Amino acid sequence: MLATFLLPFFLFFQGAPPQMMPTPKPTEAAKPAETPKPAEIKEEPPSVTKHSIKIGAKQINYTVTTGFVNLKNAVSGDTEARIFYMAYTMDNAPAGRPLMFSFNGGPGSASVWLHLGALGPRRIKMLDNGMLPPPPYEMEDNQSTWLADTDLVFIDPVGTGYSRAAKPDLASKFFGVNGDIESVGQFIRVYLGRSERWMSPLFLVGESYGTTRASGLSNWLFDHGIALNGIVLISTVMNFETIRFANNNDLPLVLMLPSYATTAWYHKRLSPAMQAKSVEQIAQEARQFAANEYMPAMLRISDLSAAEQNALAEKFSSLTGLSKDYVIRANFRVDLDRYMKELLRSDRRTSGRLDSRFTGIDRDAAGEGPDGDPSMNAIRPPYTAAFNQYVRTELGYKTDTEYYILGGGITSPWNWNVSNGYADTSIPMKDAMAKNPYMKIMIACGYYDMATPFYAAEYTVSAMNLDPSLKKNISFDYYEAGHMMYIEKNSLKKLHDDAAGFIANAVRK
Repeated sequence: MLATFLLPFFLFFQGAPPQMMPTPKPTEAAKPAETPKPAEIKEEPPSVTKHSIKIGAKQINYTVTTGFVNLKNAVSGDTEARIFYMAYTMDNAPAGRPLMFSFNGGPGSASVWLHLGALGPRRIKMLDNGMLPPPPYEMEDNQSTWLADTDLVFIDPVGTGYSRAAKPDLASKFFGVNGDIESVGQFIRVYLGRSERWMSPLFLVGESYGTTRASGLSNWLFDHGIALNGIVLISTVMNFETIRFANNNDLPLVLMLPSYATTAWYHKRLSPAMQAKSVEQIAQEARQFAANEYMPAMLRISDLSAAEQNALAEKFSSLTGLSKDYVIRANFRVDLDRYMKELLRSDRRTSGRLDSRFTGIDRDAAGEGPDGDPSMNAIRPPYTAAFNQYVRTELGYKTDTEYYILGGGITSPWNWNVSNGYADTSIPMKDAMAKNPYMKIMIACGYYDMATPFYAAEYTVSAMNLDPSLKKNISFDYYEAGHMMYIEKNSLKKLHDDAAGFIANAVRK
């Protein structure tokens, strides 16, 4: 089916020759010409296809509905944007089957990563450790699909995938924290009505900036009459102060340090005694150093004595794999770019940001920061190629429109909706939990994720100061992989098993 964008066209009439035009009477006022209204963008019928997958001894028959929902102005009724979605629903499903809405991050990322990496019944075939396979790329049945546990709706927010604003001057309405939350919330409201799923157990799953969106959505949805059973936050960032390296913001330096430690352990840059420990033990030791020694020292860093500086640098070095001299010369402020470049400099390699297990080769081994992120380089080509083939051949949706995988569709600056500070959706989620004490939260963290470090997520939850009766609704799960932990075979299965238990617990009466 060809996707058609009905763009508004205006026909301007120059009028008839002067001698043929009637002359208004002196007492009559000339009426201004009416501006023609743009043609309404009609919704095309979705593509509906039937499929099946065998998971172990169990066969699941399912339907995929692929298409658009028009978002309309509440006053004028005019279409302001179209949101593309792919809905997977089990055929002949039992009563009370859960429904989960899924999206990725960016901002500016399509839902393809969770869709074809972890949740959907079909996935990109990577090497078992998650590394880049040789082209041409392949797809395979996903034995860890979440479709075994819940129906799935993958949403591409405006400016991602095939989703677009109806007119360029409307795009800025959706390109911001609040506008993005509202538009995705409106999509969910419309979908629940059209699919008659208002009484289903409802879940959200977001990754990266998708966790920012999901956290804010939890409160928006509740205020619009939609209560959630649970939210899965994968590679979480709710408070951007925890990850934005900037002058006079030392918090990310402290919260990133445990991820530096696990990365150094993975690349065998620690002492033999430290390498003999498990990654969990390394992470815990680094947490304790960060909270009990590093953060207090940063509060008076310029007043430390030489002996105190030396002791602090010694411990910092032992946990991160950096030399003591480098740490002191950096004034204990080793931001992420510096770390990615310095850790493996002697091997003329850099470590990854999304997944620090990956290594890259820079043009210049003496530079201050890496040329790019080798972990992003490994995932973008396979996911781009596979999705474009899959949506056309298996889902039956054909179009020449570019599918914006990551970036390209956000055509104006993102509005962070803050006047003096950092975007933070942890407070809306706290409010939603107080209003809906049954809502459960699962937070999935990769030990080698240096884009959204696990200790930053832990700090954010702690800083929410939740009532104990609500804090027990939040659980953390950890994986020996990075930001997209599901590209690694063992973490893919663990993530599914953890989520399946979470979903079952969240719908239990």
